[in-house]
Amino acid sequence: MKNHSFKLTLLFTLVASSLLAQIPKSYKGKPFKDAEYTKGPQAIPGRVELAYYDLGGEGVAYHDTDVINNGSGKLNREPNHERPGIPEYLLHFREKEGVDISFTKDFADFNHSNKVDPKVNQLYIGWQEDGEWTNYTVDIKAPGRYKIITVYGFQDNKSTLWLNNQKIVDLILPENTGDYHRWTQATVGEVTFTTTGLNLLTLYYNKGSNLAYLDFVLIKEQGK
Repeated sequence: MKNHSFKLTLLFTLVASSLLAQIPKSYKGKPFKDAEYTKGPQAIPGRVELAYYDLGGEGVAYHDTDVINNGSGKLNREPNHERPGIPEYLLHFREKEGVDISFTKDFADFNHSNKVDPKVNQLYIGWQEDGEWTNYTVDIKAPGRYKIITVYGFQDNKSTLWLNNQKIVDLILPENTGDYHRWTQATVGEVTFTTTGLNLLTLYYNKGSNLAYLDFVLIKEQGK
């Protein structure tokens, strides 16, 4: 009986370890968290907000071609971009980091018709350059096949997604909207996740679009 109990304990430990040890051991980044956003790792199925990339800085949590946050730390300091009623937290979100972040604004994103409107004050990554990337510690709740949906502005930027340093899918933005601030929504890829628990998701992107988030919608759960 004791031997049986020991085997069960060992099995449980091995299973638990397999679920929690997907992130490469050498990775030093940590899930984004601050006084406003306290949830930690973003969950799949669910929405991965691209502005909530990991903490850890240049070369660890992200790579950007310059050290300036061209949205939060530059453009949004211009008087005409400091809109009434917009909190400082949103205006200058992560302004001291290199990833270029801004948010949807009345005079830029909603003064014309969009095929699909983004959310008001939606954070997004812009000013993209070739070879940039962002890391996300995600909590995959269910293994299976997922479709990936995003809201974006402008044109395809040849993005790819990687899981634990292995490429898993090309993301195709199917329509050129004509401008960075003309938005649409599209299914941009499908992917199968086989490992649950904490995993490292990396988004590689190039010049070409404003990207807001990735929605991972479960199509078929593994084993069902």
